[in-house]
Amino acid sequence: MKVRCILLLAVFLVARPTADCTKGSVPAIMFFGDSLVDVGNNDYIHTIVKANLPPYGRDFEGNVATGRFCNGMLLSDMIGEKLGFSSSPPAYLSPQAAGTNLLNGANFASAGSGYYDPTSLMYGLIPLSQQLKNFKEYISKLVAVAGSSQAQSIISDSLYILSSGSNDFAFNYYINPLLYKTLTTDHFADLLVGISIRTVTQLYGMGARRIGVFSVPPFGCFPLAITVFGFGSSKCVPGLNDDALRLNKKLNAAIDLLSKQLHDLKIEFLDIYTPVYILSTSPGSQGFTETRRACCGTGTVESTILLCNPKSTGTCPNATTYVYWDVLHPSEAANKVIVDSFAQSINQLVI
Repeated sequence: MKVRCILLLAVFLVARPTADCTKGSVPAIMFFGDSLVDVGNNDYIHTIVKANLPPYGRDFEGNVATGRFCNGMLLSDMIGEKLGFSSSPPAYLSPQAAGTNLLNGANFASAGSGYYDPTSLMYGLIPLSQQLKNFKEYISKLVAVAGSSQAQSIISDSLYILSSGSNDFAFNYYINPLLYKTLTTDHFADLLVGISIRTVTQLYGMGARRIGVFSVPPFGCFPLAITVFGFGSSKCVPGLNDDALRLNKKLNAAIDLLSKQLHDLKIEFLDIYTPVYILSTSPGSQGFTETRRACCGTGTVESTILLCNPKSTGTCPNATTYVYWDVLHPSEAANKVIVDSFAQSINQLVI
């Protein structure tokens, strides 16, 4: 088992002490969820939700589109970097997820997916339930590579990151009358939180003991949301952000309760709402200049290769000053701010 050292930066916009470099026993990382962490699984399934063409990846190593919904590195890449890994664990469906590469973990996420399986099935994505099945399959492969004893050690000592929930609201609940006419936003949030806790419990049952769960971001601040629901305003849509806050409050409370029930489980609520909201409403505070429009194309409706592609016009020359790369996803520069904001929470999981 390798001893890794985390260089943790000062937390974004709040007065907290810089964390010490901490030696942690994290041999691998496992990622589950959506586009905030998916490094390319969707490239290997039949779906329109892909990011495998330029300008996606234009600022990534090699300037190639890898399936990441970003101009460069994702949150998953940066978490791996902070934990001392030379690269992010590979997409589980990719050819790279084989042999000794499995020792560093794997990424099971599928861009566009949600906690609620029907959200994923609507768009031909990998449901969270299937991601867990893939993880179970991964364990078998890991045993074949490392042996039962080392595999068990890797599984129990690894860091697990779960990112989900946004798409359930944005691309299912808000547009699906079968949901919004039968369930209040509170009831739907309760449904999602229940699935999240069951997922964490299932991972725990398979050996996971260090789990970070992302909050949902302020999806009312996404450029697409402002374009569709802003009615000419250039500001975040309050009603959508209220739904995100309601879900986050319920999720945080449920995680806190679970941590008291499972005493050997290290679990942290990783707040991405706050840094994304601050970036979206006060971009200048961190050196950004544009938050209303995304970098790709006109910056108002472009996302996935259907609209953000080599034929997109007007894509910005420098994404480092843009909060959003496309109308739903942060730029690499914004991702760095987000990861720095919860560095101390990651530290609590790995020490």
